[in-house]
Amino acid sequence: MKWEGNRESDNVEDRRSEGSAGRSIGAGFGGRGIGIGTIVVALLGGWIFGINPLTILGMLSGEGGAPAAQVQQAPAQRPPADDRMAKFVSTVLADTEDVWKDVFAKGGATYKDPQLVLFRGATQTACGQGQSAMGPFYCPADQKVYIDLGFYETLKTRLGAPGDFAQAYVIAHEVGHHVQNLMGISNKVDQLRGRVSKAEYNVLSVRLELQADCFAGVWAHHANNARQLLEQGDVDEAINAAARIGDDALQRSSGGEVVPESFTHGTSAQRQRWFANGMQNGSVKACDTFSARQL
Repeated sequence: MKWEGNRESDNVEDRRSEGSAGRSIGAGFGGRGIGIGTIVVALLGGWIFGINPLTILGMLSGEGGAPAAQVQQAPAQRPPADDRMAKFVSTVLADTEDVWKDVFAKGGATYKDPQLVLFRGATQTACGQGQSAMGPFYCPADQKVYIDLGFYETLKTRLGAPGDFAQAYVIAHEVGHHVQNLMGISNKVDQLRGRVSKAEYNVLSVRLELQADCFAGVWAHHANNARQLLEQGDVDEAINAAARIGDDALQRSSGGEVVPESFTHGTSAQRQRWFANGMQNGSVKACDTFSARQL
């Protein structure tokens, strides 16, 4: 992936020196503050404790969660200029800003940049306490993407998805959740929590996650057309990452049975298909997973 030398975002906050500093009123991780990396803790929980990963996913998705936390944080700090991984993340975030500002403008709307927070261990968010084990996630209450950069080592070694474009896909997926938030999509889905059965809500969750995958593909489509970012093998890296974090793949990896009605993120094939769909079409309309008869 050709990213070096491109613009870096100013919307990156570095909390890594704070550890789990920051005080909040309330505990837990309430609301829909999950993302592409949430499944990692479910997978590891299955390996280490023998717990069904989908049970853990239900806990992390906010079922029975506490109210959103009120957060007090120290003044925002920028990452060190010589931090290569932080520079990579900042560059990818900047590229998503450029793409989505243009896409929104062409649709007659205004895109509001999300903030991206680098943390280590744990940090407070407007959705409650975020932890490294949850992987990268987006909190709609404060419109911030949170990531412990150590997740990328997990992605490479534990999940078998190496490569810089796989890492970029992770960020683009979380930004996809931000796009959904700005469009009011995630709020409409969240309003149905408790009003439909668990199985019905899981279906909606799958469609929401697959749409974020598709939006990641939309970013890749426009970014490559504008700046020729992609190198040989990059698309394969993203497709491989999508396959590694499918619900069916995670259930098999944990040694359990594949239970489709418990899926919350989609199968490997579905995640691959919707990312590829967004990348091929470059169209937000092509990412309407909620109207799709077949995912």
